[in-house]
Amino acid sequence: MRILVIGSGGVGDAVARIAARRTFFELMVVADFDLGRAERTVAAALVRDETGALARDETAAPGPRFVAARVDASDAAAVESLAREHGATHVLNAVDPRFVLPVFTGALAAGADYLDMAMSLSRPHPERPYELTGVKLGDEQFAAHESVRAAGRLALVGMGVEPGLSNVFARYAVDHLFSEVDELGTRDGANLEVVGDDGEPIFAPSFSIWTTIEECLNPPVIWEAGRGWYTTAPFSEPEVFDFPGGIGPVECVHVEHEEVLLMPRFLTAKKVTFKYGLGEEFISVLRTLHTLGLDRTTPVRVKSADPAAPGAVAVSPRDVVAAVLPDPATLGDRMRGTTCAGLLVTGLGLDGRPREVYLHHLVDNAWSMREYGAQCVVWQTAVNPVVALELLATGVWSGAGVLGPEAFDAVPFLDLLAAPEPAGYGSPWSLQERPPS
Repeated sequence: MRILVIGSGGVGDAVARIAARRTFFELMVVADFDLGRAERTVAAALVRDETGALARDETAAPGPRFVAARVDASDAAAVESLAREHGATHVLNAVDPRFVLPVFTGALAAGADYLDMAMSLSRPHPERPYELTGVKLGDEQFAAHESVRAAGRLALVGMGVEPGLSNVFARYAVDHLFSEVDELGTRDGANLEVVGDDGEPIFAPSFSIWTTIEECLNPPVIWEAGRGWYTTAPFSEPEVFDFPGGIGPVECVHVEHEEVLLMPRFLTAKKVTFKYGLGEEFISVLRTLHTLGLDRTTPVRVKSADPAAPGAVAVSPRDVVAAVLPDPATLGDRMRGTTCAGLLVTGLGLDGRPREVYLHHLVDNAWSMREYGAQCVVWQTAVNPVVALELLATGVWSGAGVLGPEAFDAVPFLDLLAAPEPAGYGSPWSLQERPPS
């Protein structure tokens, strides 16, 4: 397997650091618009590849397994050319969702299989955005399903943590825990804090603010049997969810997310939802950004501050917000706490009695920083596509067309994720039984 990773931000960087401990691939090319950033990622991966104490595998091939390259992720032809240059068999998209379609198109044009962690962007319904769906997340990718399948290629979409691991949990629950599912409800939360130089907490999102704004301010989608997909208002139907791992109760609200667009395509349930534990401060900031128009992506004309280049320049307000906030990849040393990704499943158990379980995965920031030099949110996102790539490399998973994680057997994935190193990834998941509500 020869892997091209597009993007060496927080998640792409963590992908390389995780993959350095594995032997299932021949080459990993890490590409970014900023070549220097890609080179720093490769340097970090090579340390782990070459140093036995970190690599945990004396048979791992040294340096040549990792290569840095420059690429413009907005240019499908550039992605295709780079994939062909390195003979990539698989392209992993680790850039933000606005680049999904050019990377998707370029990878498949090069004859490579494709994976991503976020799907093509949605567009709200023009007249009734909080009732009806417009263009849904992933619609433009699923429109290519037949052509991708006919070409014998695989596009595995939504293979991060959420979407991704939560979708694997859904498949596991449907196959092994329930005879009938009332609701597949993704519930995500954390007790993470980022501290400033004075040791006091500061506002600094632990994941891409560009993507977070997109998810949280778009109309959330819900799916119900007999009704299909419909939308509601952002931050609607708040509920307090008690997270395990010492996190405790967190208020969660509806957020637009790929799970709701993926699970109903492959699994049977009466309802599918996604709620995220944002917290009061974060919701307040997002509402303010929206009120001021700083969530918009359409460029506005702004007077140049450069005396050597007077006049106006075009800038996207959302890009400005992203530029003034800290890069999430750099926050690990200032972050403390635990993140939890999970799926609450309700319905009838295999014995026909009401059952409610929370399948979840916890990552402590101190652990991920100590073991991988990656903060916990990006590490938890990055580990899942690497596990999926290993299953594809070994032939345990296979398929053609545009497919979500729930289209594959969940057991090999969950076993490999949880098994101690070096056989597995040493990151166990848990099943918590809850009293049926």
